[in-house]
Amino acid sequence: MTLPTLAPSPSVAVAAPVIAVEADTLAAPAGLATIAADCSRLVRPRIALMVLVTVLASLWLTAGTDRLPPDRVAWLLLGTALVAASSSIANQIIERDTDRLMPRTAKRPIASGRLGVARAWWITALTLVAGLALEAWAFGWQPAAAALATWLLYVLIYTPLKRTTPLNTAVGAVAGAMPVAIGWLAADGPRRLADGDASAALAVAALGTVLYLWQFPHFMAIAWLYRHHYAAAGLRMLTVDDPTGLRAAGQSLAAALAMIPVSLVLAVPSGGVRLFLAAAVAAIVYAAASVRFAIRRDDRSARGLLMVSIGTLLAVLSAAIAFPPVS
Repeated sequence: MTLPTLAPSPSVAVAAPVIAVEADTLAAPAGLATIAADCSRLVRPRIALMVLVTVLASLWLTAGTDRLPPDRVAWLLLGTALVAASSSIANQIIERDTDRLMPRTAKRPIASGRLGVARAWWITALTLVAGLALEAWAFGWQPAAAALATWLLYVLIYTPLKRTTPLNTAVGAVAGAMPVAIGWLAADGPRRLADGDASAALAVAALGTVLYLWQFPHFMAIAWLYRHHYAAAGLRMLTVDDPTGLRAAGQSLAAALAMIPVSLVLAVPSGGVRLFLAAAVAAIVYAAASVRFAIRRDDRSARGLLMVSIGTLLAVLSAAIAFPPVS
């Protein structure tokens, strides 16, 4: 839910001892900065944050006014963050050859060779196992199973599909919506539903559908902005198969329009006017940005749609957390 080390020039070799103390003083901060930048590129914290907010919103929608132990919620979120980081690293291992061909991804640690593939696989495995263990320890095996299923779909199915078919976005959207299941299962959603509490299940289903639909305009905007990069790397994005952007714009607009009624379902269990209005305004603004992109199909409208998409998701998730249904 996604950034070089210079060799000394021979002409200044004699002067090197004179500035040795200064160079040593600066080396450590520069090294730490490089490590921090590489870690950020590996785990893609903005995407991980979106995943965590999604899990939290799903927890709140399911639990309603029931209090959940804050410490267990914290462990669940930490475990989910580790699983998300693992999936991001695995994605970059698999895509390292195509990443080298695109300017926006060429500096990633694995693509650039700063992190070896074998070591990257070890990090992937350790973060995955640690994350699943924390989730299972906090709320049982069910949310951990949902997290593992999300990881498998994203890494083993969605990532390879990017080379073969434009349908990869539809598959990736499923993986992007699946963190909703982590929160629902952690809050004992199946038992609540079996006991006759259908309101939470309805709200969570609506949230999952909103997240699925939301991803089409978001990723089509990215696919348009970087269509030449994707084409050079041999990735089958819809904007590569159809350079006119008509099909990408059509998918974006259809998904954004469908989001309007679905997002309103979030407010049905609580009957809250504030959640209803927040979801309605966010979805309508998103649809308007999608209409603009569909008409213009240029970089400016795509960039605007991308910015609006982030604001829309944050607004919907924040409203779902702030105004949950009453149990």
